[in-house]
Amino acid sequence: MRIITGTARGARLKAPKGLDTRPTADRVKESLFSILGERVREARVLDLFAGTGSLGLEALSRGAASAVFVDRATVSVIRENAVHTHLLASAQFLRQDAAPCDCAARSR
Repeated sequence: MRIITGTARGARLKAPKGLDTRPTADRVKESLFSILGERVREARVLDLFAGTGSLGLEALSRGAASAVFVDRATVSVIRENAVHTHLLASAQFLRQDAAPCDCAARSR
């Protein structure tokens, strides 16, 4: 898994150990960013269930202004990847579950 293009082009990303994280394939990223085109430049990006941070880091590499990465288990890996790609300054990290909760059910 790697950054496809931009300032961090070709940088390999670390993945968390185990099978709990399923990284977005390079082909899927290429298709997504081809559709988004220039709209990525200066965008503020939210990468939910971030895993490796691949999507948000790709957006930053392509010129997004900032990215927030949300994942309950892999923030340290995402931070390492942001450091490795020299994109840390534009990244924020939230260690929490991105799934919606039924707060009424939890209070019972």
